[in-house]
Amino acid sequence: MFSAVADWVRLAGAGWRLSRHDALIPHEYAALAPAPIRLLGKVSRVGARLRENGRALRPGERLAAAFEGMGPAYVKLGQFMATRPDVIGFDMARDLGRLQDRMPPFSTAEAKKELARALGAPSETLFGEFSDAIAAASIAQVHKATLPTGESVAVKVLRPRIEEIAGQDFRAFARAARAVEALSRSARRLEPVKFIDTLRESAAVELDLRMEAGAASAISESLKTKEDIICPDVHWSLSARRVLTLSWIDAVPVSNLAALEERGIDKKALARKIMQLFLTQALHEGFFHADMHQGNLMVDDAGRLVLIDFGIMGRLDAKARNTFAQILHGFVLRDYQHTAQAHFDAGYVPAHHSVDAFAQALRSVGEPLFGQNAKSIDMSRVLQQLFDVTELFDMHLRPELVLLQRTMVRVEGVARMLDAEINMWDTATPIVRSYLETEIGPRRQLERLRTAAFKAADIAPHLPDYVEKIARASERISDDRLGLSEQTTSDLAKALSREGRMTRGALWFVGAAMVALAAAIFWGG
Repeated sequence: MFSAVADWVRLAGAGWRLSRHDALIPHEYAALAPAPIRLLGKVSRVGARLRENGRALRPGERLAAAFEGMGPAYVKLGQFMATRPDVIGFDMARDLGRLQDRMPPFSTAEAKKELARALGAPSETLFGEFSDAIAAASIAQVHKATLPTGESVAVKVLRPRIEEIAGQDFRAFARAARAVEALSRSARRLEPVKFIDTLRESAAVELDLRMEAGAASAISESLKTKEDIICPDVHWSLSARRVLTLSWIDAVPVSNLAALEERGIDKKALARKIMQLFLTQALHEGFFHADMHQGNLMVDDAGRLVLIDFGIMGRLDAKARNTFAQILHGFVLRDYQHTAQAHFDAGYVPAHHSVDAFAQALRSVGEPLFGQNAKSIDMSRVLQQLFDVTELFDMHLRPELVLLQRTMVRVEGVARMLDAEINMWDTATPIVRSYLETEIGPRRQLERLRTAAFKAADIAPHLPDYVEKIARASERISDDRLGLSEQTTSDLAKALSREGRMTRGALWFVGAAMVALAAAIFWGG
């Protein structure tokens, strides 16, 4: 009872803050609302901030400004909303897409206290120098420091009480989402509760910097064969749940086009590298950096791509990766029937719909894009058509794909910024083809056959025991020592007969598998 009241009070407070930016019931949309709502909107926007530097702010800009001052949960909500233009419209999605996770820093003295509590020693004994915050976000802030050895490091410290604040906000979000699902049938297709759950799970990982340290280490490990892509190293002894220490890398963000020009960076090649890196991580590894915005992608003095900030990571299991690759490959080959079937096989489209009709809908989306570069494509129209298709075919939100979709939107935006003429399909093709050859091609099938053969070999020694047990059970039944009814005995006899056939089949399978195993070892090396 008390938690419910507290949640609605928090939501009411958030509504008041939104009204100060005319982001609660924006005047641009007020005419669409019933009369009582229009009146409420008119009252709520009295004294609201509607302009900046003499320019009228768009609804999305005002909403982004409101979210920036409302804590981490609202910033994350705004960032995720930017990936759902089907819900909020494309203009607002673009404005929210530029939402920056920036907050005023907390004091350096407080940061040092947090650091001492987390690491068990005063900052003065751990670091030579410790700067004021050089970057501050809603969850944490970063300081530049030096080790006693003279090495420069970046120290990330969580905000005081941030876990408690975020937990309260997400609980309120979940309550509001349940209310929306109960009141609006059309909203249920958009799965607001699952959307908030996904958002909350993502934020929970960000609130434990040990998870970010693990992600940074894993990504670094995956890039060890790459000479032109790097990420900072983790200083494990100086990291804990609320503190993360990484090596310092001097670099400039990819959004600083002037600096890239000065360093002689090929922006077209950089755009391809970023997009292909994302696809490689998502498809080949199933573990990808899910916050690849302009500020987290940098270029160092040697011209290498630098990844930073590993708080949000995405995962795809083998099935999701296969489906993703099949869909992309179908679009690349203009094989819309194949792409449609991949959606149905994965359960993304309800089975009662027609595969042929869905393929036709996908063709209407894909054909206008074929052979076009990014400069020639109006992505808002493409996305609008895609979302029309999802509604027509009852496609629900897939929580496991939210981070993938969000990252694709961001990576595509960064690539277009660096190279307005980039051809997305040509860029994606070699990565997708490589994945399909590796995971679905003949060599992969041979590896699976080899694995099955080894499993069969493990089972083979136990088969005589199984046969003997079946024979003894048959004898007991024939002697009627189990006191079974005639019908039950008959049913068991049939079952045992089937079991006998299965046993013979298993023996034949083991024999065939052993032959396959020998062949696999011989041909596969």
